[in-house]
Amino acid sequence: MERKKPFEDIHIINLAWSGVGNFIVKWFAQYGAMTIRVESANRSDPMRSAQPYAPTYTPGEPPGLERAFYYSQGHPFREYGLALDFNKPKAIELFKKLVTWADVVVETFAPGRMEKWGLAYEDLKKIKPDIIMLSSSGYGQTGPISKLAAFGFQLSAVSGMYEIAGWPDRPSMPVGSFYTDVLSPMAGAVALAVALDYRRRTGKGQHIDHCHTEAAINFIAPLILDYAANQRLLKTNGNKLPYAAPHGVYPCKGDDRWVAIAVFTDEEWDSFCRVIGSPDWTRDSRFATLGDRVKNSDELDTLVNEWTVQFTAEQVMERMQAAGVAAGLVADGKDLSEDPQLDHYGYFQERDHPYIGRHRHYHPSAFTMSEAAAEVTAPVLLGEHTEYVATEILGLSDEEFVQLIQEGVFE
Repeated sequence: MERKKPFEDIHIINLAWSGVGNFIVKWFAQYGAMTIRVESANRSDPMRSAQPYAPTYTPGEPPGLERAFYYSQGHPFREYGLALDFNKPKAIELFKKLVTWADVVVETFAPGRMEKWGLAYEDLKKIKPDIIMLSSSGYGQTGPISKLAAFGFQLSAVSGMYEIAGWPDRPSMPVGSFYTDVLSPMAGAVALAVALDYRRRTGKGQHIDHCHTEAAINFIAPLILDYAANQRLLKTNGNKLPYAAPHGVYPCKGDDRWVAIAVFTDEEWDSFCRVIGSPDWTRDSRFATLGDRVKNSDELDTLVNEWTVQFTAEQVMERMQAAGVAAGLVADGKDLSEDPQLDHYGYFQERDHPYIGRHRHYHPSAFTMSEAAAEVTAPVLLGEHTEYVATEILGLSDEEFVQLIQEGVFE
């Protein structure tokens, strides 16, 4: 008997652009929601053309909108693709008709854009009183800077992450990715699930104001709390912690191979010393207590480096873990692709794509449910199901559909 998916009866219109909104929608789509991705070729999702490209792409030629690996991996599955030109008034009217089918509308436009189209929450509520609308933006829908442009790198800086990333003797540095695009969808997905449950119990929809910056700040609470309590600004400190030593990333045998080690207590320190053979320096007074080890962490790190470089990262990790010391290899893309633990959970699954071919998808929900299996499919092409949505869901005749294509309403 096929297991029923938890969001199987939920219909979502996805107006998201770039990362955050699509990450939110994909979790619902994987677990049963029927979603319609509304896009336009006039201003396509930048993730559709972001590198790296699939092996089928010939360097020097335009990659098109369907060969980006990041889009094929990270964007919603189980979607229907609808291409509409919102510059055409008839497209707006068709979208309003589509709202009567939907339970949820997710949008990531700059605050005010939906109002200009006549598609604000209050407008949609008149069409369908119990509609849930999630508006996802960098700074929220209201406030003095709400209408400023926002993107992942910029929001990582604004949320304080750059201030604590890096080394004490160097300027602040980026954290390496569009970090808020990964963190904030978690809050958005929870908010949407809560809104759906609230509607189930009360019959009422609502508008969710999802702010990327607020969501991201939750992950660096010590920065704010230390200042609130002590008027002290947390600064960059590399890999060091004031309550652990050794604590860092150490070189290992091989080309650019590293291992992370963290020792928090005297008991863990004793175990660490036994693993490395208890050389004379482990009994040095400089390292007698945790406070001493933290104070002399630079010298300690140098000595740890001299030991770890003799072994592979896997060997160090296994020996430390067996002794109860926190340690893990610094994994690269190859390590993750070949990870037996990820393979055990079916994290990577092969799927066919008309432009990319057969390739491995990752399982982005990051959890499994005993009574509801997630479904991973190739992502939708731009406007792939425009005719189906127009005729089967919107109820247009073939003649009406052709006419609207000729008018440029459907792309």
